[in-house]
Amino acid sequence: MSIERVTSYGNINISQEAIATLAGGVVSECYGVVGMASQKLVKDGWAELLKKENYSRGVVVRKTEKGMELDLYIVIGFGVKVSEVVSEVQKKVKYVLEKTLEQDFAAVNVYVQGVRVIG
Repeated sequence: MSIERVTSYGNINISQEAIATLAGGVVSECYGVVGMASQKLVKDGWAELLKKENYSRGVVVRKTEKGMELDLYIVIGFGVKVSEVVSEVQKKVKYVLEKTLEQDFAAVNVYVQGVRVIG
């Protein structure tokens, strides 16, 4: 699943991993987010924090009849308002991806996989 564009200069193909890495970079800059998490919880319910090169494991990109949809799996910091952090992540990721990729995103779903004490 990728984004394909045809221009007068040739074809452009943006891979799912490139989209996921871009989204992961945007998420990691958001206030209250400790990091990206793997889609699958590690044993005993602990979420594994991902490094920059593995952001694609915490992002699912899919194309539906409504348009492109994104699922983000994150870990947030202790003591922050979850609803505010999630709302800001959704807004910022949607804005940056739509401006950067010139592609509409129908939904940005955020799944909080865990809460960590920062410090």
